[in-house]
Amino acid sequence: MAKLDAFDLRILSRLQADASLPLAELAEAVGLSPTPCWRRVQKLEGAGYIKRRVALLDRDRLQAGVTVFIAVKTARHSMEWLERFHAAVQDLPEIVDFYRMSGEIDYLLKAYVCDIAAYDALYKKLISRIDLNDVTSMFAMEELKSTTAIPLGFAALGS
Repeated sequence: MAKLDAFDLRILSRLQADASLPLAELAEAVGLSPTPCWRRVQKLEGAGYIKRRVALLDRDRLQAGVTVFIAVKTARHSMEWLERFHAAVQDLPEIVDFYRMSGEIDYLLKAYVCDIAAYDALYKKLISRIDLNDVTSMFAMEELKSTTAIPLGFAALGS
């Protein structure tokens, strides 16, 4: 796909806000008729700009309202260890984000649990799968901002 234009960016912005918008409403909101809008959405999906469409669920209503960040330092820095760690985390549904970091922390995980006991069970599962050198857990006291929206201003610069 060639350069993203203003229509593409408006489509992406609207879909980030509500991916369930009917095509007619999306087209009207971005200033296109439905058929050209649909074609653009298809091109954006085909080019990988739209990876998937999902529903955002209410964590509190689903008893997963506690957010815990797990900072891991390791003494091992091999591809074999990283692959084992990656495999150890993959099927733990409580862990929703997993990052390799620069700086003092080697890996940062984000998990959603219902309470401290559930986190303790998750921690025990994790350490039963792989040796970790140093683990620090931080519980979020209050969520001040959380979004799934990607800033689109960078795409306008580099497209």
